[in-house]
Amino acid sequence: MPLRRARDKGDVSLWLAPLRYIADFALPPRCPGCGAVTGEDHRFCATCWGSLRFLGPPWCAGCNVPFDYDRGADARCAECLADPPRHAGIRAAVAYGEVARTVVVRLKYGGRTAFAETVGRQMARLMPQAADLLVPVPLHRWRIWSRGFNQSALIAAALTRATGVPNDPLLLRRIKPTPPLRGMGAKARARAVAGVFRVVDPEALLKGKSVVLIDDVHTSGATTDGCVRVLLRAGAARVTILCWTRVLEREDGAGN
Repeated sequence: MPLRRARDKGDVSLWLAPLRYIADFALPPRCPGCGAVTGEDHRFCATCWGSLRFLGPPWCAGCNVPFDYDRGADARCAECLADPPRHAGIRAAVAYGEVARTVVVRLKYGGRTAFAETVGRQMARLMPQAADLLVPVPLHRWRIWSRGFNQSALIAAALTRATGVPNDPLLLRRIKPTPPLRGMGAKARARAVAGVFRVVDPEALLKGKSVVLIDDVHTSGATTDGCVRVLLRAGAARVTILCWTRVLEREDGAGN
C-alpha cells in the first residue's frame, strides 16, 4: 500500500507538470519595480536594479547616514555629535528613490504582500549581529482593518525566515490613531506621536534585549523615535531601526 501511494503521488506530479508549465508561462515572475518579466520571483530587472542605491558602510556610527568616504569606525556626523540619538542606528537597504518608492506603494496600497519578502531579503544583510528580537512598527487597528495587514509585520516575518531572529508583531501597540505627519515641523510631529505607543508585557519580553525595530520607509523619524522611546523605557538594552528605504536629505558631507 505505501508503494502504491508513492506511485500514485508520482503519477499526480507527472500529470500536474504541464499545468505548472502553463501557469509559469501565463504568470511569469516580474520585477517588483516596473513589472518586466524576470528569471525568478523577488528579482529586479537590470534597469531597476541598477537604479537602486544600496546603503551600507562607511556610515555614521550614530545614525548610519552614509559617508562619502571612510572616516573610521567611530566617526559620527555633525547632527549626532550635537544631539546623540536614542536609537542604535538606522539601517536601510536602499536610499529612497523612484523604484524604492514604487515597491512600497505597491506593497502598502496595491496589496502586493509578496513584496514584503522581496524587501526583507535585501534588508537581511544589514541585520545587527547581536539582534535578539524583531519588533515591527505597529499600525492602529483602524488602519489594519482598512488595509488588511501591517506591511512592517509582514517584512518582520520575512526577515525571521531569512535570518532566524524571532519577531513579535503584538508586543508594541499603537493605541491611538495619528494624523498624517507630512508637512509638520519637528516639534509638531513629536507631539503627534506622544503617548501613541505602548509595550505589552515589557518585563518578560524586553528586559536587556537588543531589539530591531522594523519599518518600510524612514522619513522624518518621528514615528520610530516614539517607538524607540517606549521600547527603551520598557527595558530594551538597545534599539536599532531596520527599514527597506530611507530618505536622505542632508548636505553636511554625509551622503547626498
